[in-house]
Amino acid sequence: MTDHPVTSLAEREIEVLRHAASGLTNREIAHELVELVREKIGPVASFKTATVVKRLPKTRSGKILRGTMKRMADGTEYTVPATIDDPVILDEIAESLKGLGYPRA
Repeated sequence: MTDHPVTSLAEREIEVLRHAASGLTNREIAHELVELVREKIGPVASFKTATVVKRLPKTRSGKILRGTMKRMADGTEYTVPATIDDPVILDEIAESLKGLGYPRA
């Protein structure tokens, strides 16, 4: 998926929750996130897709691998950085993206 043509922002979100979400399902949480962003920022945010994951891929120094996750969602080739803290996280992200229908051709 490419960035939005008007806002230049991606239309998807990967979210990690800090606390339990009152018994809501991940799908319900994702829906509420989309609605909240559209309410607070407006439709121009073009935020349409969200998923909840247990953790995000980070380097050993703590940087989140945003570019790697974007390439995964876009279906473009990526390499696992040598500095990644736990490579298994990328498999978890890929599975979550697959549940949303990513990568899209």
